[in-house]
Amino acid sequence: MAGLIKREDIDELRSRTRIDEVVGEFVTLKTAGIGSLKGLCPFHDEKTPSFHVRPQVGMYHCFGCGESGDVFTFLQKVEQLSFVEAVEMLAGRIGMHLRYEDGKGPDREQASRRQRLLEMHEVAERFFAAALSEEAGQIARDFLAAKGFPVGEHPRFGIGFAPKSWDALTGHLRRAGFSDEEILAAGLASEGSRGIYDRFRGRVMWPIRDMTGRTIGFGARRLFDDDQGPKYLNTPETALYHKNQVLYGLDLAKRDIAKTKRVVIVEGYTDVMAAQLSGVTQAVATCGTAFGAEHVKIVRRLLGDDPSGQVIFTFDGDEAGQKAALKAFEFESEFTAQTFVAVEPSGLDPNDLRLEKGDAAIRELIEGRKPLFEFVITTAIAQFDLDTVEGRIAAVKASAEVLAGIRDRNSLSHYHRFVAGRIGVDIDEVEAAVKTARRHPRPTGSDRGRSAQGPGQTAGARQGQGAGPGRDQAVPAHPGQRREQAHPPNGEGRPTGGRRQQASPAADDVGIEYVYDERPDVSDLSAPITPTRLKTEKGALMVALQHPEFVNAKLFDSLSEKAFEHPGHRRIQAALKQAGGLRAAAAAPGRWTETVMEAAGDELGPDVARLLVTPLPVSEGVSAEKFAQGIVAKLFDYDLERIAKELHSRLQRQSSGDAEAQTALLRQLQVLEQHRVRLRELMT
Repeated sequence: MAGLIKREDIDELRSRTRIDEVVGEFVTLKTAGIGSLKGLCPFHDEKTPSFHVRPQVGMYHCFGCGESGDVFTFLQKVEQLSFVEAVEMLAGRIGMHLRYEDGKGPDREQASRRQRLLEMHEVAERFFAAALSEEAGQIARDFLAAKGFPVGEHPRFGIGFAPKSWDALTGHLRRAGFSDEEILAAGLASEGSRGIYDRFRGRVMWPIRDMTGRTIGFGARRLFDDDQGPKYLNTPETALYHKNQVLYGLDLAKRDIAKTKRVVIVEGYTDVMAAQLSGVTQAVATCGTAFGAEHVKIVRRLLGDDPSGQVIFTFDGDEAGQKAALKAFEFESEFTAQTFVAVEPSGLDPNDLRLEKGDAAIRELIEGRKPLFEFVITTAIAQFDLDTVEGRIAAVKASAEVLAGIRDRNSLSHYHRFVAGRIGVDIDEVEAAVKTARRHPRPTGSDRGRSAQGPGQTAGARQGQGAGPGRDQAVPAHPGQRREQAHPPNGEGRPTGGRRQQASPAADDVGIEYVYDERPDVSDLSAPITPTRLKTEKGALMVALQHPEFVNAKLFDSLSEKAFEHPGHRRIQAALKQAGGLRAAAAAPGRWTETVMEAAGDELGPDVARLLVTPLPVSEGVSAEKFAQGIVAKLFDYDLERIAKELHSRLQRQSSGDAEAQTALLRQLQVLEQHRVRLRELMT
């Protein structure tokens, strides 16, 4: 296993990568003030841009959904990568060599071979695509047209045609500089007594791509009657292609899956194409194998273990489709997301459904989904003769085994009634059978080969466990990576320490969303916080985060926590101090943003991210440096005013007989006033 990537290499890569260029490949960005860009958020649907990018600080933040982070976090989320994969992808883009702790990096010889295989697949894909447009490819074009896929749609899916020849592709690859050994290793050729020959001949070709869009294999459909091979033929297992770890169409669907928290699993290449063209852009398919445990990991990774996510299976209405549904149900308990099934009543698959009834029919099929439990229960009951006592007893037992795995206890009463009504028995009989089934549960898909679960290990009990099949435990955590927390839509603050919180009305006036305890802070002033004061505190923190080079680090770090009246601002000031203060920013400017985000942690991170990406409210003709000096000076003035009030209060309480003490207080007040005069000069 590769070791951890050296920290200095990660820092260098971050400094050499422009976040706006990376984000710009996925989001159209427009200027939004000095040093700020904005566009439509790639992580949620919106009509008005609220997604901001600050190239200078290397951060992004969405004011709509709260997503935020650096360039690595962005790639992790938009491309569904691990942190290490994101770092290695960015390094590959700029040709940077990464070093690993203890020298334990990827095997360079193996990496070189893998790169050669990837390049070969690109050459093969272009070859097949060109062959599709030639005269010999007419049979493939006719087949695709009959399926409802005109020529204009072929490039979108990379479709091609393998000529009916024994060596058309192998000859092309040899001329491109690839050896016979490499061609065999890629699974693009087979070997006989006379040498190697093309594996795919006279077939429609679909490129199978990994999550990053690189072609790693092919799926091929028979066209000629004299072809004695299987109807569908895929790339064999290779160093690149493992059929149980691949979902066809994932490169096209991943962003919409991540955004909508919905994945639609269909049964074939043409079904994926039909769904995509019909507007069901979350459609994917397995590649010549049943849906299994490795596919569960992929789906969970895409959905992020969101309990509101949806996994929708589509199956043919025939016996094979029912078997496929039951097979998928074996892994239902592995999902945190909700599972559904969509079966067309007349038994049409999505491609045929689109041909007969149009695009809207596929969308209606998906929207008319039913819970997978309900489908499986109905299928289980249908096996028995309900006109007999024995049949009803067996049906209750079979249904109870299904009901015992339902995680959502709130829906159980509904299914108890559903089963009782379908079978024609009393609901108490169903409930008793479910209790028995829970005491003696059947092994699930992931439990096979191990002992059965105990009573405390039901699907419902497992749901809250942290680790799961979709977690990559071996990948080191990115230091700046945080667990995202959803912001409540009603504006209420996030609870901390069990205390109820609410948003500050005054904070909303200046476009900042912090939370503070209803319980009064002993250091708060009795007077309410004015919008002007809030703007000053916010502006000073923005400057300290975005442009620490324009701030006197020694003075800013010496500010008392009482300089910030708003408790939310006070907590951010504490995070700045924990990160080493502005003196740390001066010592290591390249790591300042990351260091502060680490200090902020999960709870405060989104608030700090907002301040990092919010454009400075700089007036026309005023430089960022001038604004920084003025806003920080104003904050110092507020603090000096507070100190002056305290000195005046002490002076009033001072005994008139203690002239020396009074003189000392008056001298301090005089010095304070001189400081305030100089500060006002900076504010003008």
